[in-house]
Amino acid sequence: MSGVLVELGKKLAEKWLTLLVLPGALYLAVGVTANLLGHTHPFDVVRLSDQVTEWAKAPAAGTFGGQVVVLAAVGAGAAGVGVIAQALGSLIERLYLAADWRSWPAGPRAWAACATRRRRKRWRHRRQSAGSAQARAHIADPDSVEAAQTAAFAAWAAVYRVGAEEPVRPTWSGDRVHVAALRLRRDFGLDLGTVWPHLWLMLPDTPRAEITSARQALTRASTLTAWAVLYLPLALWWWPALIITTALALTGHHRFRAVTEVYATLLEAVVRLHAGDLARQLGLDCVGPLTEANGAILVDHLTPNQSRPAPPGASSSSGTLNSAPSA
Repeated sequence: MSGVLVELGKKLAEKWLTLLVLPGALYLAVGVTANLLGHTHPFDVVRLSDQVTEWAKAPAAGTFGGQVVVLAAVGAGAAGVGVIAQALGSLIERLYLAADWRSWPAGPRAWAACATRRRRKRWRHRRQSAGSAQARAHIADPDSVEAAQTAAFAAWAAVYRVGAEEPVRPTWSGDRVHVAALRLRRDFGLDLGTVWPHLWLMLPDTPRAEITSARQALTRASTLTAWAVLYLPLALWWWPALIITTALALTGHHRFRAVTEVYATLLEAVVRLHAGDLARQLGLDCVGPLTEANGAILVDHLTPNQSRPAPPGASSSSGTLNSAPSA
């Protein structure tokens, strides 16, 4: 047991160091550089080196106690900045996925509604153009059929850059996750929010590990974007920080879109592969591949019956619990 605890402590310390302290220490270093160099001497390495050397000659820096205090202060500051980045990353992830945008405050909700309408209009226009291009490819003469097919492929790729289905959320990433749920509902009558918690408990180790890895990659990508937001104020004192901000923002955005594609594909694949096993494990009549009828029965079986009367002799508190709305 002690060996397990030691190994767990090592892993926690490694994650704490990698996710919080090191990025936070780099941020503090850039902040100090911005304060020392400013806009007038943005790349004056000699000036920066002289200042660090002067700090190193301070009496406190020459003692063991002073060095411990400095390291502790830097570590605490770096960890604090890392925690802020993690929290900001959670907020950015929520904005990226926008699953609950209709419940946002009035201002952000109005922006999200406007963005959704624009995306829907652009998607419909591109889809119409892609349909026309595909029709031209079907009737093209043999000499120009290859060029027509290439144009049709490019037109459908432009549609997908807006959304795989008609947009209902203000962001591409949010719509991509929604598409997975939409396809499952359309093909099998499954409600992903209802089925997923039960399905997750019975999944084998391999798909669980893949889903967990993709979910963690989403968190890391949103945290990378959060670091871009934190670096942006430093550009007020040191303009090269704007380059760092731009690089982090573009990388985080690209990674989030790529990982969202993987995550949504895995969600849909796992449900398609294992929803039938869940139905059979629950004792439902599901022989062979899952059908739309079986999917509807499975969702109905997993949905709490809120109108069911309380059993005889039940207390008033039990009746209150039975009638409480589900999450």
